[in-house]
Amino acid sequence: MRWCPSPLLHLVRCMLLRSCARKGRIRLPLCLKERWAYTKVLSRSLYFSSLTDSDVVFDSVFEPVFWSVDYVTRWFGLVFVCLVVILTSTVVIIAYAVLLPMVLRTYSAGWIVWHICYGHWNLVMIAFHYYKATKTSPGHPPTVKSDIPFVSVCKKCIMPKPARTHHCGICNRCILKMDHHCPWLNNCVGHFNHRYFFSFCLFMTLGCVYTSISGRNLFLDAYNTLERIKHLDLEKPGIPVTGIGALIGLLPSGQTKFQTPAPSYSFLDKLFNKSIIFVWVLTSTVAVSLGALTCWHAVLISRGETSIEKHINGKETERHAQHGQIYRNPFNYGKLNNWKIFLGVERKRHWVTRVLLPSEHRPYSDGLTWDIYPGKKDVILV
Repeated sequence: MRWCPSPLLHLVRCMLLRSCARKGRIRLPLCLKERWAYTKVLSRSLYFSSLTDSDVVFDSVFEPVFWSVDYVTRWFGLVFVCLVVILTSTVVIIAYAVLLPMVLRTYSAGWIVWHICYGHWNLVMIAFHYYKATKTSPGHPPTVKSDIPFVSVCKKCIMPKPARTHHCGICNRCILKMDHHCPWLNNCVGHFNHRYFFSFCLFMTLGCVYTSISGRNLFLDAYNTLERIKHLDLEKPGIPVTGIGALIGLLPSGQTKFQTPAPSYSFLDKLFNKSIIFVWVLTSTVAVSLGALTCWHAVLISRGETSIEKHINGKETERHAQHGQIYRNPFNYGKLNNWKIFLGVERKRHWVTRVLLPSEHRPYSDGLTWDIYPGKKDVILV
């Protein structure tokens, strides 16, 4: 007896044999007829099923597009990480090679101590949190049978999903308390690395704002210097800016006059000014764009929700409003408690040891179970 790959294909084959027996002849090979009949059954299932709606058809049609985007993002994640490392390293190298010697020569002792202490603290916080955000697993639900409560079943993994868990098409896994997939980290932002991600964004924004504000006058001086160099090159092309050619100029009548020596600009001078302009433009741009993203995530943290839950809670609010009800986010424990839980602050000293200094402490909860309204009374700090 020949093995059939599926009951549906066996049914299609039986129908084809009966049809061919009635007709008394077979024009095409049976394998091709089976494939064609199987394709027709699959295509008709899209509009013969009572469960099919416009969303199912839309997802089916655009599934190749979604797959392509996920595939490209997955493979280009390493490129984005390298880009972050290269740009940050370039700014640090310019700061040490160009800005630090000038600060040591021209600034007072107090300002020197401030810039060195704050700059190095900010740099350590950026490097630590970026490394932890990229290397720390966001957390995944167990793949074996367990007694943890779940709210639904993942359609892709065919596994139970605990509360606040969502499937990532790029990682192709379910993520605990998923916020989003960040290509700049080449990693998902979930329960166990959400704090690292937000801290990196915060300290990177503070560092860029600090560099942009403290380097504003240097940027203006460098920009004006490059404009003067360009003006001199256009006004007197080919005439040397040093020596006797800078002291004596010829008048149209053939008479001579003495001129003030023009400043001399070497290649290193131009590179110095261009480096300052590059650092200021880069840090100012990142400060605006990343600062807006950081503020948005700070608002979400204050509300006790992630980026995905923001959309879910919005839809639930509208659905309850249609029935005259008020929807409340079950994981919103109050603004202060939300921040304490997110940052892992349990004692007063933790604001320094866990927030202002590098810390590897684990987040609140295991990401599988969540308390409902645990913050009706404020968390007591010892």
